[in-house]
Amino acid sequence: MQEQETINNSEFTNVFRAPQTGRLLALDLGTKRIGVAVSDELQFTVRPVCVIERKAWKKVLKQIIALIEEFDAVGLVLGLPYNFDGSESEMSAEARRLARNFSLSLTIPVFLQDERVSSYAAKGFLWKSGVSEKEARKRVDSEAAAIILSDFITLRNQLLEKEKFNSD
Repeated sequence: MQEQETINNSEFTNVFRAPQTGRLLALDLGTKRIGVAVSDELQFTVRPVCVIERKAWKKVLKQIIALIEEFDAVGLVLGLPYNFDGSESEMSAEARRLARNFSLSLTIPVFLQDERVSSYAAKGFLWKSGVSEKEARKRVDSEAAAIILSDFITLRNQLLEKEKFNSD
């Protein structure tokens, strides 16, 4: 039953379809909170924005739509949580389900990005920055979203460069 609800990987992971200019919005999907980050219009930098409490789908969707409008985002990137061995987890299926829901509800393209170590990296970054443990707990989800978005942009740029190099 679960496999019927998930979608083809390539539909949401084809980074070549991602707009190369304009702001991208990223989400780190948790069971209780959703971290949000945004890129600049040229997609050179990313920054954490906020954390949304994960409640009813309609409420989350309204908040995401408001953020897309606020930042005039041209694409949405969702973190795709794999197990450390690369296998899919229960949360992977949930991320794919939400990607499908967002793609049906939004007018901008939706992408999935491997986020295997984003939360650990975010915690490490905050710890090295001297942020208190209490403050780190508040910010870790949006920092993880920023890492997901940065990874997505980096991967896309590397693949585009490789494709350009191979066609020359």
